[in-house]
Amino acid sequence: MLRASCFAAGMFVSMWGLAFLAIDKVVLHLPTEKDPGIRGMLAKQIVDKEQRPIIDPPDWAAFTLLSIGSVSMLYAIALPKNS
Repeated sequence: MLRASCFAAGMFVSMWGLAFLAIDKVVLHLPTEKDPGIRGMLAKQIVDKEQRPIIDPPDWAAFTLLSIGSVSMLYAIALPKNS
């Protein structure tokens, strides 16, 4: 069970890393007036005459997520099997 959980978490993190490699930024659909919780990635930009929040990850975030996910998947493979 621990092995499958570690592998699934590693795959999830790696897939986010691959997504961050493929996209430059994400413009959220609905405008919000809340204070952003993620200071480094969430900013506001004017799109179609209204201010919308965007997620703009730094360039190093994709490689960091890919490496963390890969290491955790390798750890899950290296765990001993409990039958």
